Amino acid sequence: MRLLGNIIWFLFGGVIMGIGWWLWGLLAFISIIGIPWGKACFVFGKFCFWPFGREAVDRKELTGKDDIGTGALGLIGNIIWIVFGGVWLAIGHVFAAIACAITIIGIPFALQHIKLAMFALFPIGKAVVEKEVAAAAHLSNAQATVDKLRQ
Repeated sequence: MRLLGNIIWFLFGGVIMGIGWWLWGLLAFISIIGIPWGKACFVFGKFCFWPFGREAVDRKELTGKDDIGTGALGLIGNIIWIVFGGVWLAIGHVFAAIACAITIIGIPFALQHIKLAMFALFPIGKAVVEKEVAAAAHLSNAQATVDKLRQ
């Protein structure tokens, strides 16, 4: 089912938004100082091409430790990103969601575009992994929280 969803997604809009992400990534790489944002653009562009069966999660939740993108510098990076590129990609995803939601069959694709719009605003500090890996990370963190509360 994931393969079929990804193929339909790719043919009817995913390719356009994925290319949009990659174009922003190229612009970021050209500026040199935008390389961290460019890297995130290429990761999310690939995610945009084939989103079903994968999920974007915080790297801190995935690895259990902070890194440069999950701390204060990541927050500053996301704020800068919103101003220069994130808002435009998010708007593109919202318009694509509206177009998909017009038909009944397009509602799952519209929901996926809304998720991608949220990640378009804050891509720094995120990782794209298989849904099973994300579920395992969520479960592990939930268990750690429960263990702390029981102490």
